[in-house]
Amino acid sequence: MELTIQNVSKTYPNGVRALQNVTLTIPPGMYGLLGPNGAGKSTLMRILATLQEPDAGEIHLGSIDVVRQKDQLRATLGYLPQEFGVYPGMRAEDLLDYFALLEGIRGRRARREVVAGLLRQTNLWEVRRQKLGGFSGGMRQRFGVAVALLGNPRLMIVDEPTAGLDPAERVRFLNLLSELGERSVVLLSTHIVEDVAELCTRMAIVNKGQILLEGEPLREVAGLRGRIWRRLVAKQELPALAQAHTIISTKMLAGRTLVHVHSDEQPGPAFEAAEPTLADVYFSVMAGHGSRVAPHFQPETAL
Repeated sequence: MELTIQNVSKTYPNGVRALQNVTLTIPPGMYGLLGPNGAGKSTLMRILATLQEPDAGEIHLGSIDVVRQKDQLRATLGYLPQEFGVYPGMRAEDLLDYFALLEGIRGRRARREVVAGLLRQTNLWEVRRQKLGGFSGGMRQRFGVAVALLGNPRLMIVDEPTAGLDPAERVRFLNLLSELGERSVVLLSTHIVEDVAELCTRMAIVNKGQILLEGEPLREVAGLRGRIWRRLVAKQELPALAQAHTIISTKMLAGRTLVHVHSDEQPGPAFEAAEPTLADVYFSVMAGHGSRVAPHFQPETAL
């Protein structure tokens, strides 16, 4: 079952064009939607979750018309927004049991089995009797996944799931998401490149409401081989270097600045070839050097 998005647009009353003719075909598995804050990702997520209406366009999950058949979509939707509320004074198993009841699981025994299974799946069984107010950020995110999985959804939407998690919690959460992608369409919206690199078999890069690139992360990385160069420079050298070369990203390394440059040939004797990463794909696209960048798009600098 595929999720198809065709020519979806959304403009807010203040004139902000959040989405501009977005078209994507999303197969089963993990799919990454990558872009900076304010790119339009959350707007698209809310439209897919039937929380907002598009101004134009069509969306289908298999035979379900997402815009016109909201109840049918909601019956098979799991949605984990960037921020969600919990009752801090309730125990995890009690609140999940309540949500299971709202989902329509009436029998107490059946509910108990479902709740126990989800708590084990999300690695929360040992803390099931702990109050949610004492949960860490990662534990709360995993509880959100448990709630979203009630009803065995065929579409799972996860919005900025690892923001603010410590490294250990992030690994646990990503492992959980990778398991979900084996059974349904899982759409991961994030500004963290590593999340997409580690999880997703396909991806799209979005900015200012437009899709700049769509493809397979590994193939896009391979397409940059021989075109990414790096050099360590002092901070005061950056302005002159930026005048002479297409700098796509910089970061501090041992008190100096590591510069990545996009070029079809070696920019100079001080540069060495760098093995490209998905971050280089992202910054190259944002700088206007991706293979499928919209020709009218004028990007902001990645520096």
